[in-house]
Amino acid sequence: MPSTTPLPAATGSDVAALAHAVRTHPGWTAKSAIGLVSEVLGPSDWERGPGDDGAVVPTAHGRIVACGEAMWPPFVERDPRAAGFAAVLTNVNDVAAMGGRPLGLVDTVVAAEPAARAILEGLRRGCELFGIPLLGGHLTPHDGTPSVSAFAVGDLGGEPLSVTRCAPGQDLVVAAALDGRMRPDFPFFPAFEQRGTRCAGDVAVLATLADSGAAVAAKDISMAGLAGSLAMLLEWGPFGVEVDLDAVPCPEGVDLAAWLTCFPSFGFLLCAAPGRTAEVLGAFHERGLAAAAVGRLDDSGVLAFRRDGARAQVADLRTEPVTRLSRA
Repeated sequence: MPSTTPLPAATGSDVAALAHAVRTHPGWTAKSAIGLVSEVLGPSDWERGPGDDGAVVPTAHGRIVACGEAMWPPFVERDPRAAGFAAVLTNVNDVAAMGGRPLGLVDTVVAAEPAARAILEGLRRGCELFGIPLLGGHLTPHDGTPSVSAFAVGDLGGEPLSVTRCAPGQDLVVAAALDGRMRPDFPFFPAFEQRGTRCAGDVAVLATLADSGAAVAAKDISMAGLAGSLAMLLEWGPFGVEVDLDAVPCPEGVDLAAWLTCFPSFGFLLCAAPGRTAEVLGAFHERGLAAAAVGRLDDSGVLAFRRDGARAQVADLRTEPVTRLSRA
């Protein structure tokens, strides 16, 4: 979770208003702080990190994906059990977004006993639901604001779903679980309660698509929202895309602006290999998940929205980088 103040649900149907709402949303603007990594550590190869949802690490027997997440402290303090669960969810999604299969998770918890117990209960529930082991961790008793972080590794069978494999002409696919309802206190759309035991199989779809070569790049929709996460996927090129908002899968009863700026528990952006878009869509549809092609990548560097015949530019990534990360 990012260190931003949660906003009330955004509203609006005008395409220009939607573009402005997502571009100025704290979930997007807070991502510029990530540039500190490049300022201190210098530029990096984006396959190994930073840049993708996880780093690809070669081993003696193949490659693994490594990733980690720290939960937003106000969220941990408000709902420590949910924060523990979210620590699992975000790591599983990050491994899946790289085309990997989660192997296990470790955690670090700093909290007083009641909060620590709730966090650990959430971690246990998340691991049970996604079918991965909690390999171990670290617990520090602390009477102040509680915190939890978690770190995961995953097995990588084929080529990673990396932003470095994006290219003009690829179809952009949005896949999401639309079961559930928006939390009233945080911009979070949990679908895992309704998906239940299907969750592990849901995230495994991305590894299957990576192994088959049907998808070449992906990014999980995080607290930057659909639009902000898409901008991060595109900025490596930088590439552009005009998103058909009428085609974006959206839960019934949820305002589109709120959906474009929330963190769905299952939401991914994928770039399909040429001629294989139907295969990517079918893999999600077979599991009862929503998926649609919403645009095609180009080399303009411009992210734009289209709706009801109107068009609005969201950002020109050639001059408005999202994360400010630099690459070698």
